[in-house]
Amino acid sequence: MFRSSKVTDGRATGQVGIKKKSKVPGVMITQFTDTLPEGKSHPDFTRKPIALTIQEGKFAFFKAIVTGDPQPTVTWSRNNGDVSDTSRYQTKLDPASNEHTFEMPNVMPDQADTYKCFATNEYGQATVTVVLNVIEVGFKKNKAQQQAAEACNENFKTVLKRRSKVRPKSEQPEKKDGEIDPKFWELLLSAEKKDYEAICAEFGVTDFRWMLKKLNEMKKEREEEQAQFVKSLSNLRPIQVNADGSASFELDMDLIDPSSSIFLYKDGEMVPYTKELGDKLKHSLKQVGKKYIFSMRDLMPEDAGLYQLDVEDVNMFSTDFKIPMVDFLVKIQEVKAIEREDAVFECVLSNPFSKILWFGKNFPLEQGDKYDIQVSEDKLIHRLVVKDCMIVDKGIYSACAGIKSCNAWLVVEADKDAQKGKKSARKTTRAGGSGMDLQKIAQEQQVKLEKEREERKEQIKAAKEAVAAATPPHAPTKAAAVAEPKEPKHPEPRMEKGPDPPVVEEVRTGHSAEEASGSERHDQPFADAGGEAGITCGLSDMYALCGKPAELTVKMNMDCDGTWFKDGAQLSSGAGVTITKDGNSHKLTIQSCRDDDSGVYRFESGDHSTQGKVTVGDVPEFDPDDLHKFSKPVIIRVGQNATFKMPFPPQESLVVSWFKDGTEVKDGGGVKTVREPNHSRLLLKDCLRTDAGEIKIQLKNPFGAVEATSQLIVLDRPGPPDGPVEIVESTSSLIEIKWNPPKDDGGSAVTNYIIEQQQAGQSLWKKLGDVSADKTSFRDRNVTHGKKYNYRIYAENPEGLSDTLETADSIMAGIMILSGPPGAPKVVSASKTCIKLTWTPPEDDRGVPIIGYQVEKRKKDTNQWIALNGLNEPIEGVNYAVKDITEGAEYEFRVSAINESGSGDPSPPSEMVWAKNPNMRPCFKDPEDFIVIRAGNSVRVKICYEAEPPPQITWLKDDEPISPWINIINTEGMSQLVIPSSKRSDSAIYTIKAKNSVGEASFDIDVRVTDEPKTPGPVELEQTVHGKVVVSWAPSPDQELDDRLCYMVSQHNSNSRVWKTVADRLFANTFTANNILPGIEYHFRIYAKNDMGLSDPSQSPTWGTNSNRVPITSNGVISNEVCFERPPSILVPLKVHTPPKGYQLYMTCAVRGCPIPTVSWYLNDVCINSDSNYYITNSFGVCSMYILRVRTKDSGDYKVVAVNSLGKAECSTKLIVRD
Repeated sequence: MFRSSKVTDGRATGQVGIKKKSKVPGVMITQFTDTLPEGKSHPDFTRKPIALTIQEGKFAFFKAIVTGDPQPTVTWSRNNGDVSDTSRYQTKLDPASNEHTFEMPNVMPDQADTYKCFATNEYGQATVTVVLNVIEVGFKKNKAQQQAAEACNENFKTVLKRRSKVRPKSEQPEKKDGEIDPKFWELLLSAEKKDYEAICAEFGVTDFRWMLKKLNEMKKEREEEQAQFVKSLSNLRPIQVNADGSASFELDMDLIDPSSSIFLYKDGEMVPYTKELGDKLKHSLKQVGKKYIFSMRDLMPEDAGLYQLDVEDVNMFSTDFKIPMVDFLVKIQEVKAIEREDAVFECVLSNPFSKILWFGKNFPLEQGDKYDIQVSEDKLIHRLVVKDCMIVDKGIYSACAGIKSCNAWLVVEADKDAQKGKKSARKTTRAGGSGMDLQKIAQEQQVKLEKEREERKEQIKAAKEAVAAATPPHAPTKAAAVAEPKEPKHPEPRMEKGPDPPVVEEVRTGHSAEEASGSERHDQPFADAGGEAGITCGLSDMYALCGKPAELTVKMNMDCDGTWFKDGAQLSSGAGVTITKDGNSHKLTIQSCRDDDSGVYRFESGDHSTQGKVTVGDVPEFDPDDLHKFSKPVIIRVGQNATFKMPFPPQESLVVSWFKDGTEVKDGGGVKTVREPNHSRLLLKDCLRTDAGEIKIQLKNPFGAVEATSQLIVLDRPGPPDGPVEIVESTSSLIEIKWNPPKDDGGSAVTNYIIEQQQAGQSLWKKLGDVSADKTSFRDRNVTHGKKYNYRIYAENPEGLSDTLETADSIMAGIMILSGPPGAPKVVSASKTCIKLTWTPPEDDRGVPIIGYQVEKRKKDTNQWIALNGLNEPIEGVNYAVKDITEGAEYEFRVSAINESGSGDPSPPSEMVWAKNPNMRPCFKDPEDFIVIRAGNSVRVKICYEAEPPPQITWLKDDEPISPWINIINTEGMSQLVIPSSKRSDSAIYTIKAKNSVGEASFDIDVRVTDEPKTPGPVELEQTVHGKVVVSWAPSPDQELDDRLCYMVSQHNSNSRVWKTVADRLFANTFTANNILPGIEYHFRIYAKNDMGLSDPSQSPTWGTNSNRVPITSNGVISNEVCFERPPSILVPLKVHTPPKGYQLYMTCAVRGCPIPTVSWYLNDVCINSDSNYYITNSFGVCSMYILRVRTKDSGDYKVVAVNSLGKAECSTKLIVRD
């Protein structure tokens, strides 16, 4: 029985216990006080112990890190036992890392339990639990009896040690003849149906019907066992190697009891594992929800084997981990590719491997549109093609073969030639590769492997002969069986795929049947204790070619007779069959194989026999016409699809393979192969130039293989001519250049080259001509001496023009001749912002015309000459104004003459010159002499001037000093007078005076501060002479304040009814109006006017009213009133209009009536007054309608209706719109 240890919570009597939540899952915290003092804290775990499953006798330990203030005390306990025995339990503390360790050296099974770790201080306690599982080794009889006794006495369940159904190799019993390895059934129970055939071939099981029947029975039994512990089991993924070098398998499992124990086995032996990542153990089991992932790191060859996952005592999943002993002879290399270019990684293996794993940025890659995975025919060369590389494709790519891996970077650079904002075209080139002759390396490795196989065969044969010679003739059969040497076990684990059927290319006379078939069969020797004859080397299945000889050989352990049978019938020599005996060796030779020679051959000697099946057949062959048709090359353009088709007679066991340049092609990435009973097709989509090459189809059966070859030619525009451009000759009138033909002619011959020329410094390219393809040079006679030129060359074929080959540097026509130095520059004038220079041309231009000059400056106390203009911007004249100067600095200048060859010798430097203005008397620049300001606004008078040295500025008002509230602001070259808020009294003549050592100047500004004038006084009219009226008025109140005030008179009469100005700028208060007619009413308005504008008018009385008018008699009644009311009438009617479509149109008519009538417009009796397509106006009886652009639908009858209270009038017209 276990003894329970007493566990307390660490609280004193009467202390509170407040539960707290920890940031670390699984930690329980109890706080002893309601509030914590400042700076104090209860205990907590920052790292908790991790559950551990470990083998018996190993070193077990738990680690924990705790925090708290004051420092907590850490103690350990277990649920069913005591931890006080220091020989079995030890606690340690590392002061540097504050890590507490609980150690159990030489852990035993009875220490498997749930352990607790307590961290306690005066403010609280933190608790965490952890489980220790111990894997027992071997079976202990005494302990089993003790556990059985305890179970009886204490009524406990006996915990028995688990064992896998697959026994460890050390415990496997001797395998009996015909017995199947339990590993076979475990693999089938967890495998998919598509893998059944490969597993059966590996374990030598041929009776599939029996296998499936028994497998179904076992599956049903296994599912019933699994149902006790799991609700569901799915997504079983076999073990495989990952990109990081680890291996893992996974499954989805829903446990009924989450606390059920999970065990891992390898070849029947339990393996320790951890449930936490990052632990030092090799194996780990991670659970994510219902998914369980088993991982194994630091892979070694001995890690190969059968891995099983059990829940309690029921197996859930089995997977076989095979590690082929293969290594990389050539590893993948770093690839630098340009955007939209294909990148190639390639490697060579030490042994044939059908498929390796490729990873890109830790993600598995598969055959498809983006990636093309290629394997050579000998399965030694493997390639990964990353198509159409983009920037996002850059990263680390790796290749994994077994447990070996290699990786390299893919660097993708942006395409500098691509236009901004546009996607560049996909490139036909490929980047990368190993840079080695991989085919040569693979062939050398293949020869080496073939030599090793032959040496191994010889060793096996020699070992058998040695054993046969050493065996006594009367030795017991079992002894002979034990003594017989077996084929030495290969140190490598088995390949994942089973062996292929034996293949024979050709059978030669004089060889054994085993050699002819490509395989050997080593039967168990049939010898017994009585010393009878036994078979040491028996028969095996073989394939033989029609018309070729074949041999069947049987070796005995002693000289004895035997009999040959074919399909149960005894054979004898004759009819093409020869039977011979040479000592212990018996041979049956078929001299020329025929179809009827196929069958089961058996050899009997006494009670012993051996048999093998002989199959006779032919190597596949093509029809000569089909072969001739297939051999013709297929010619297509880039972007088109290519199709190859090859008919062949239908055959069994025929394997059809397609190859491109010796590499087998698979479906995916634009490649599709179609296999029909009597033909096969290969389709290549959207072909590029890189797809061109040799296309081969191979037909292969057990008797041999036959191949047919064709060519794929992909036409495209050629590549650029091969550079660099060489200069053959350069004179003053001729430039001859030379280049090389393009490396890639695009699949069709180059027809000609096109040459273009550009003068250096210009942007225009012009075509010089073209030359035939057999000529790779050109003479340009359209050159000017001393000028430089650039050239570019295109190659052209029937598909188009290539990219250009350009000259790296400009080529000068003739020899460089530079001009002599001009005369030293002279300073014309100097100021602080500009220095003007002049110079004389060079005395010697050396026969080359001068196109301009370059000016340079040097600041005093510096050694650097700075050019003021570029060579491509020459100064045409001999004068230049230098503005790039600093005020107050001293400069000197020099000039160089520029011709077609460049800049010549510089002139002598000029004299040093100051960048400052010369002494000058003050002068004012474009000042204003009169300014008008509205009263209340600010006055700002700006005066600009020039003077050197700077002058003294003085302002005067009417020749008197200005008032203190007037502000004067002086800056360089300008002075301002500012009155913040002006009044009429500020009007005056302001004078500015500027004086320096050279002289002085002054200027007067008339400033008027005024306001809008007030209205003049009452107006009086008086007639002194017939036809003339004197208009007089009282002056405006502002007349005395503003000497610039004047008056303006406007007149209005009853005939014109329009006001017109009859007098302006009157400084008097009277005006005589002429041409005053009797019977007409006149009115006058008087305005006051100054610099701010007009005042409101002063109205005159009406002139011309007749007060002695005679009354009018009507029907004997004297009336003092006249009635003007009348009904509407049409004075001017509408007219017919026929405008063209799209023209503008006016319609008008005149209407009168009193009161003023209301006018409405109608189109086809529909009112259009509110229609926005028509602009309608009525101005004093003149009614108008305007159409901006007439349309066809505007045609019709238009009508105008005028209505008032006394009646109605209307008129109408037609509008016809012409097309």
